[in-house]
Amino acid sequence: MEINGIAHVMLTVGNFDACVAFYEPLLHLMGLKTVLKSEDYLYCVGGRTAVGIQPAGGGPSGERFDQDRTGLHHVCFRARERADVETVHEFLVERGATIVHAPREDDFAPGYYSLLFEDPDGVRLEINHVPGKGLLA
Repeated sequence: MEINGIAHVMLTVGNFDACVAFYEPLLHLMGLKTVLKSEDYLYCVGGRTAVGIQPAGGGPSGERFDQDRTGLHHVCFRARERADVETVHEFLVERGATIVHAPREDDFAPGYYSLLFEDPDGVRLEINHVPGKGLLA
């Protein structure tokens, strides 16, 4: 058996309105389309995956994401081209998003090039490009 990617990632957010304003245009830039949107739900699909967000129970909590607690560490989107990483970086800088590190090469895999940033709740997100088959070459 071999899986065919990740179907979706669902995020529960503390500041739903700010996160919708952040995620919807970002996901559209990356080729996902909004298929469901309501006062308490956003779901975008594209590129063989989907991303959904929903508010935390009890409304805005002001609680920030902590990468070191049990649960999600970060979400990484795979870009088709190195230039796509640059495009997302420019988009985020224009919007004043928190950039953890600008696009750079790392040694996680041959040619690994990535951008690390945060959503309004502090959830860490990454977009990377790895040429060819990466570690599977």
